[in-house]
Amino acid sequence: MDAFYASVEQRDNPAYQGKPIAVGGLPEGRGGVIATASYEARAFGVHSAMPSKMALLLCPDLIIIRPRFGVYQEISGQIREIFARYTDLIEPLSLDEAYLDVTADKKGIGSAIEIARQIKKAISTELHLTASAGISVNKFVAKTASSLNKPDGLTFIAPSRVEAFMEGLPVEQFFGVGKVTAGKMKGLNLHTGADLKKLSEEALVYHFGKAGRFYYRIARGIDDRKVENDRPVKSLSAEDTFPHDLTSIGEMDDALEKIAGILFRRMQNQGLNGRTVTLKIRYSDFRQVTRSRSAIQPLQDLHSIVTTARQLLLSSEPENKKIRLLGITVSQFMEHSSAKKNTPLTGQLKLF
Repeated sequence: MDAFYASVEQRDNPAYQGKPIAVGGLPEGRGGVIATASYEARAFGVHSAMPSKMALLLCPDLIIIRPRFGVYQEISGQIREIFARYTDLIEPLSLDEAYLDVTADKKGIGSAIEIARQIKKAISTELHLTASAGISVNKFVAKTASSLNKPDGLTFIAPSRVEAFMEGLPVEQFFGVGKVTAGKMKGLNLHTGADLKKLSEEALVYHFGKAGRFYYRIARGIDDRKVENDRPVKSLSAEDTFPHDLTSIGEMDDALEKIAGILFRRMQNQGLNGRTVTLKIRYSDFRQVTRSRSAIQPLQDLHSIVTTARQLLLSSEPENKKIRLLGITVSQFMEHSSAKKNTPLTGQLKLF
């Protein structure tokens, strides 16, 4: 999806259309973080994971909107229903992105390009949103292609073009290569896929560890990973970054109850009970600690999760400390025998 959260807000509020908006945390106090920005805001250099204060410096007219995750999740489910008209092999990566394997063509269309066109048209007509599609022979190339002509793009990389496409791709556009790794690659005079191909697999492993094996294959357009539509959920989490540091136990308790409530609703939606609760604490100086506790039996109710999280908080001796973020993760799941067993759209929910 194209600037998904921001596009939903522009769709639902005509006053935001054509204006630079961002969805994320408000800049009061220490400030929040941008989750996504409209294309009007991106023209000013605003992007996801940017502090809201910095975004406002780049774009003084920026409108920052608090996220409505329930709405985004509902729309994500509607998009998933559109996908399911064409294939059953759907692997969600997040609320706004998924892999589809259309080898088994449910409608007998006979063309992956035409399937993508029809899906894009359905999303536009029914949901009044735009999506960009990348089409190719494997997951890595298709994902990379999907980002090339946003918004509302459709990019096809034919089998005969895959190797040349990867050779010409800048290393910073390789999925999984962040700023640090890209900088290291450029320090080694590796600027494109063609440069990566000059190194042996052993040399790439020497410089980049296990990821070097992945880079060796991807530089050649090789990616044998299957589209998996039934991946087990290993953990669910929710967290909140606060506009002002929490300094009292009462404030911390209130925050934990709110976070646990969101997490518990997601567990209920997935029909999951977990045995292990992990508390994440980030202090005002950005030091971070985690505390975990496992029960013999799965935790069946919200009270148990809140109580465990509070016990973990107290074990960290929070008195006289300033806390900027709290997060709760539940893992070691067992399914409710009578609950829904929906494939998750995402494994994590963050509050901004």
